Order: sequence, then structure tokens, then C-alpha cells
Amino acid sequence: MDAKDRKLGELILYIAERSECDLAFGAIKLNKILFYSDFTMYWRRRESITGQEYMKLENGPAPRRLLAVQQRLIEKGRAALKTTSYFGHSQKRMVALAEPDLSVFVAEEIAQVDRILDALSDLNGRQASELSHRFVGWKAAAEKETIPYSTVFISDRELTASEEEYGLKVAERLASAL
Repeated sequence: MDAKDRKLGELILYIAERSECDLAFGAIKLNKILFYSDFTMYWRRRESITGQEYMKLENGPAPRRLLAVQQRLIEKGRAALKTTSYFGHSQKRMVALAEPDLSVFVAEEIAQVDRILDALSDLNGRQASELSHRFVGWKAAAEKETIPYSTVFISDRELTASEEEYGLKVAERLASAL
């Protein structure tokens, strides 16, 4: 297992352990917690926590190596996949059977994950998924295409009048310089 997969595995265990009492915690919510943790850390320091590649799926972004890493945790007896019923729907929950090795993280990374866990604590998987569908990188990617981390710096909000005016002035200056 390479360093990126190891960090992803330890992060899955940490999130599963912290989400043990969250009845809404399932596969979709796990994906969104991982996504927001990695992408907000990239936004903060230009480096993600796990270094994993994320792809566009119907229910929002997910780490490309998630299933392989989860399977490895299960095979090693460090985690289990439990199927439960959540409001009449089948829910797949990762359950930590071993303590995560937090030595692979710096304090800032775990603090960021904790902020994401807190921010999404009141959401179920569907709500967290809908929230991720607002992300420009997810919108721009095709199904199963990689979502570049750099898309955290792109916004699709409307420009303010002053921003638009400033942009036009810069464009005029550039045009006259050419």
C-alpha cells in the first residue's frame, strides 16, 4: 500500500470512528467528508490531506481508490462494511475495528477533518451529496472523470458591478498594450 492509500485508509478509519453514533453516516456521506476534507485543505495550503484523485460520480465526488482501500482495511480486519436500514433505504457503513494511526497526519489535517465532520454533522448522505453538486469542479467533470484540486479556486457566482467594471478596465489596458 503506497503512502497515499495508507493516509486514505487511516482517514477512513478516523472518520468511521468519529461517525459511529451518526445514524446518517453511510458510504455517500463518507465520500463527501473525504472530498471536503481534501479539497478544503487544498484550498487552505495548496496540498490535500491524502493526495488521492477524486472522480465525478452521480452522488457527488469520490476518491478513485476508495473501494480498493476499503477492501484492504476489511481484509486486514481493521474495518467492516455493515449494511443497515436508514429510513427504508439500504445504507453501507464503514465501521472501524481498529484505531486509526494518526501519526501519518499533521495536527492541521485532523483539525480540518474535524471541521468538516462538524459542518456536515446535521446532514444525511443525500443532503451532503446535493451540497457537493454545487461544486464547480464536479459540475464541469464528466462521469468518472478526475476532478482537479485546482477547481476549488473557481467560482460560478455572479460578478459584482465593481468586479465587472474592474475586469473591463484590465481588459482594455491589455488590449491597448498588444
